[in-house]
Amino acid sequence: QVQLVESGGGLVQAGGSLRLSCAASGRTFGGGAMGWFRQAPGKEREFVAAISWSGFNTIVADSVKGRFTIFADNAKNTVYLQMKTLKPEDTAVYYCVQKIQGTVVTGVGDYDYWGQGIQVTVSS
Repeated sequence: QVQLVESGGGLVQAGGSLRLSCAASGRTFGGGAMGWFRQAPGKEREFVAAISWSGFNTIVADSVKGRFTIFADNAKNTVYLQMKTLKPEDTAVYYCVQKIQGTVVTGVGDYDYWGQGIQVTVSS
C-alpha cells in the first residue's frame, strides 16, 4: 500500500512563495508518475502538475505555468511543487498523487493513490 504525505502548506501573502513536498512510502517511485491536484472551495478538483518517474516528462497546467515548477528526488521518493508569485486564486487544498504505471496525465481518475491534502491560503 502506498502512502503519500504532503507538507509545506500554509498561509502566504500574494506574490509570495511556498514549496510543497510529498513523500511516498510503501512502494518505490520506480515507474509511472507523481503530481499535484488542487481543489478550491465550491470548485472541482483540478490538475496542477505532474512528473514522470524518469523526470523527462512534465506537465504543468496553463493556470500556473511560469509560476509553479514540479521536480522530484527519486532517492527520497519525494516530489516537490515550487510555487512562486502566488495569487489569491491559488488558495486551495493541494493533493499529491501517484500513478504506478504509464506516463504523465491530467485526469483525476488516472491516478492510483492520493494524499490527504494540505491547505494553501494566499491572502490579498
